[in-house]
Amino acid sequence: MARGGRNKDQDDGPERRCIVTGESQPKAGLIRFVVGPETVVVPDVMGRLPGRGFYVAADRDAIAKAAQKGLFSRAARQPVKAPEGLAELVESLLARRVIELLSLARKAGQAVTGYEKVKDWLVKGQAIALIQASDGSERGKSKLRPPERTNGFIGCLTSQEMGLAFGREHAIHGALAAGGLGHRVVEEAARLAGFREQAGGQTADEDRQDA
Repeated sequence: MARGGRNKDQDDGPERRCIVTGESQPKAGLIRFVVGPETVVVPDVMGRLPGRGFYVAADRDAIAKAAQKGLFSRAARQPVKAPEGLAELVESLLARRVIELLSLARKAGQAVTGYEKVKDWLVKGQAIALIQASDGSERGKSKLRPPERTNGFIGCLTSQEMGLAFGREHAIHGALAAGGLGHRVVEEAARLAGFREQAGGQTADEDRQDA
């Protein structure tokens, strides 16, 4: 597995070079940055901001190193300022992106929550990925098996973040179906997992199978 949760054998289109590692990899495993107003470095997680972009692996340590070692200035070919807490800002933006896409997937019928619905999708082979809250009960989560495929498990969201995506207070189990939105959730979650422990977190006090 490459940095940012990318599979090395997966064809993800055009590649870009990380200004920290010097390695080239698909853009999906990188974070794009641009120089914003007052020469401040701005993360562009959606890759749409104007200006010359430069890329860093979707990895907390890599972004921190780029800020501390002046690598952003070198890449921009001018003195630039990296804001305090840049890695944390990138993480929050990535999390928001995953939540928004997951919400869209739910509305398009490409994502469900609830233990029984998720189990049904998994049994029928309808799911391309199992989503489980990082702070959910390990006992409850162990009862569901993710699809046997690359990035078939997403465990980098909290129950509250999953709840935001599914329009409820919290959610523990979710599943994604094949489709444009489902695959985009998988891709963005892989980047977010570069900042978080993908299979860990706090254990809930009880098993919320109805979530």
